[in-house]
Amino acid sequence: MGTIPPAMNRQVAFGFGMGVLATSVLIGCLTAQRPANPRPQQTSAPAPTPTAGVRGQGVPEFWVRPGYRVDLVAENLGNARFMEFDDKGTLYLSRPQRGDILALRLRGNRYEVVNTFVEGYPTVHGMHFADGWLWFTQTGAIHKARDTNGDGKADEVQTVIPDGKLPKGGGHWWRPILVTDRYIYTAIGDAGNINDETDTERQKIWRFNKDGTGKTLFASGIRNTEKLRLRPGTSEVWGVDHGSDWFGRTLGERPQQFQPITDHNPPDELNHYEQGKFYGHPFITGNKLPRIEYQNRKDIVELADKTVPPAWSFGAHWAANSFTFLTKDHFPGHKGDMFVACRGAWNRVIPDGYRIERVLFDPVTGRPYGGLTIVKTLGANNRALARPVDCAEAPDGSVLFSCDTTNRIYRISWAGARNAKGN
Repeated sequence: MGTIPPAMNRQVAFGFGMGVLATSVLIGCLTAQRPANPRPQQTSAPAPTPTAGVRGQGVPEFWVRPGYRVDLVAENLGNARFMEFDDKGTLYLSRPQRGDILALRLRGNRYEVVNTFVEGYPTVHGMHFADGWLWFTQTGAIHKARDTNGDGKADEVQTVIPDGKLPKGGGHWWRPILVTDRYIYTAIGDAGNINDETDTERQKIWRFNKDGTGKTLFASGIRNTEKLRLRPGTSEVWGVDHGSDWFGRTLGERPQQFQPITDHNPPDELNHYEQGKFYGHPFITGNKLPRIEYQNRKDIVELADKTVPPAWSFGAHWAANSFTFLTKDHFPGHKGDMFVACRGAWNRVIPDGYRIERVLFDPVTGRPYGGLTIVKTLGANNRALARPVDCAEAPDGSVLFSCDTTNRIYRISWAGARNAKGN
């Protein structure tokens, strides 16, 4: 290597000296800014994540998702099935076995029976408050009633569709009702498990004019849809439908002893029902999967092709009975979502279902994209502590759910931070 010229040598030395000087000045400045005895930073430890939410007094050992609270708000109701609020906050409760509807009102933190709204209507079930009337169903009829003096007892009852105009009874005798600005909707389920009732009035959703005339087939291929509602802000008809039973029986399962196929198939369904569409039952289940009993039909592929698959699927045999859309701000980040009451499986080897499930809806597409369990009602040793039947959004935005085995109503409310989303 050659020697460095003297002029360059002086430049290198000068640059090095300036670098040392700059570094010294920087260190001095930092030292001058630093306190002589710095205080240690105080950092708060992260709050522990709770393993469960809150259960109020008298609530069994349900599992409750963190951020939520469950309270007992009514009891000793006898066959508590479906619920509906009117525009004044009165809660109506149908009791099919007793043939009546109770009227309850909030007194403090509890709902108390104030009167029997109607009685003498065996199999009374679905309800919808609209146009100042409580519309309600029996297995073969539709009525509407109203209380004009505020005592909780109907003083006017009108029959809209008389007994005998709809198929009665069967293995699925419950009838939903949806009342819109123009129409009444109801559904007739399968008389059994997987009957071929294509050429009958069963396994279908029917639409009527509000005076009971103009019967029109709306949708087909349902098994047991017990509630119908519009998605808020739309004219979309939604409902939950029970999947069929004994999916693996013809393959050699031992019912309720060894059934690895039946226990997991087919799913219960959340459906967006549309005019003229077919939803598969009894031939097609879930995501266009044929029932084994019908797989040799010549038109099975065509039936699968025209089947509308579920908008969202639940576990097999969860008995997704009913639901309510959330329209208020009580639960942060929940508006537009759905709470679903799942009564629980009666024929699984290991029980499942028995819960209140939240279905999350995309606010842009209006379609479901996720599910979260809010409350589980199975206790130790898989003992059913409650079998949820129906959900109803209360005027304050909390959600009630009924149980027809313990004859109680529970309230789900928000107990978390207001800026949380309950996920």
